[in-house]
Amino acid sequence: MDSVVAMDIDELQNKAEKSSNSKSTHVPWIEKYRPKVFTDIMGNEETISRLEVFAQHGNVPNIIIAGPPGVGKTTTILCLARALLGASYREAVLELNASNERGIDVIRNKVKMFAQQKVTLPKGRHKIIILDEADSMTDGAQQALRRTMELYSNTTRFALACNTSEKIIEPIQSRCAMLRYSKLSDAQILAKLLHVCELEGLSYTDEGLEAVVFTAQGDMRQALNNLQSTAQGFNHVSSENVFKVCDEPHPVIVKEMILHCVNSEYEKAYEILSHLWRLGYACEDIIGNIFRVCKNTSMPEYLKLEFIKEIGYCHLRLVQGVGSLLQLSALLATLCSVALPPQPSSS
Repeated sequence: MDSVVAMDIDELQNKAEKSSNSKSTHVPWIEKYRPKVFTDIMGNEETISRLEVFAQHGNVPNIIIAGPPGVGKTTTILCLARALLGASYREAVLELNASNERGIDVIRNKVKMFAQQKVTLPKGRHKIIILDEADSMTDGAQQALRRTMELYSNTTRFALACNTSEKIIEPIQSRCAMLRYSKLSDAQILAKLLHVCELEGLSYTDEGLEAVVFTAQGDMRQALNNLQSTAQGFNHVSSENVFKVCDEPHPVIVKEMILHCVNSEYEKAYEILSHLWRLGYACEDIIGNIFRVCKNTSMPEYLKLEFIKEIGYCHLRLVQGVGSLLQLSALLATLCSVALPPQPSSS
């Protein structure tokens, strides 16, 4: 009888392991490889070292982390909560996305009720309320949050993540320690991609990973999403496959077009532009890649500055709604004229 029971238990454990493995295969990589401890977070080392000190001493102020998307703001706050609370993490942390739940009712009900709850925690530790996308909160909700932060300061700490801190009212900013994150460097994103490729056993080329880094623009979330999409769509990460998945003009083609402009060869540059247009790329994708490639193209510095200025003016017109092949071809004509050598005066 005991042996039968033992066999049943083994079978149940095997089934549980198989089901957990099958579930993990369907988890998006941005969640699967989300860091759990501070040492796994890429970039912004100085700011993260400050938070590690907070976690060691336990005396954490209310904090605002501001920075561009995909640099690890929410991940950092979750790592801080785990380091502070340990086993009490589940019952002592409330995470809300303020872009969805951003009204005053959420502050009055969910946040206030959680702040009033009694939770047994280690000495010197506090409950943590995480408000993601806090810059999307309405003014009324922010005013209510200010009062709630005052009333429950003995038991609760607030951690706000936002893209632009200017949209958060001054009274809340003055009650928080402000931490600013910058975009991740290409080397940091590449290191993470290599680590993921090794764990997943992916087939890749160096040019393919460079293409993923190029499309990410300092956004780790975007990089992992593009890597996963390419790997699952083609089973091989090459530059061609990456740009097919991301649906962006290939930077090699764009660079060739810019070099034609540097040499004032308008006809050849326009041939490439019309080819990209016929492929169906959006104006903003084309102008965005022209800007990014132009920054890294070798040319005289004064000329590069003039090119970037004209690209910026063209981008402004496209954003205002004048998106057409005529605008882009006019940009090429302007770049070619800027690159022309000065003509000697006839006098």
